[in-house]
Amino acid sequence: MRTVIASILVAALVVLLGGFAVIYAGLYDVAATEPHSPVTSWLLETARTRSIKAHAAGIQTPPGLDDPAKVIIGVEHYAAHCAVCHGAPGVPNGDIAHGLYPQPPNLSEAAKRYSPGELFWILKNGIKMSGMPAWSDHSDAELWSTVAFLKRLPGMSEQEYAGLVMASMAHGGHDHAGDHDSATPSTHDTSHNQQ
Repeated sequence: MRTVIASILVAALVVLLGGFAVIYAGLYDVAATEPHSPVTSWLLETARTRSIKAHAAGIQTPPGLDDPAKVIIGVEHYAAHCAVCHGAPGVPNGDIAHGLYPQPPNLSEAAKRYSPGELFWILKNGIKMSGMPAWSDHSDAELWSTVAFLKRLPGMSEQEYAGLVMASMAHGGHDHAGDHDSATPSTHDTSHNQQ
């Protein structure tokens, strides 16, 4: 039995040292033009998904997320900061998105896979090595409004999106970045525990 355990430990050490040698020698291609291997893709995807779920587990969704006024504030943030990479109904991804790897997801689909708390955590904290920035300098209220918009995004038509953008422009395009006091206490309590 000791021989088996010793063999497993030696094999693990050889794999670890081999991986370190490949990385240190610069053999792993980090170019955004080269896709990950299937193993690397699985590893990163699993780590990302599990990390988001674990870190967002305690975040409470504030009441009134379906308030149309919040959706209008959310579309304002989305159109200004997100559509360039993720596109929108009737709005193609910008040039920046085409050079990113991994490609920014279509949020009409991605929004279905995450809870409101998980979407909030992603917006607030960003995702390493994906091009997704952290919007932690924006107020929790603005980020929750963006979540409200994202939850409405699946199935949204070009006309609906254009109507929301027009309503946002009529709303006056308020800057909510300094509006930290308007977030609910439960949002502050859980979001400060992240990372």
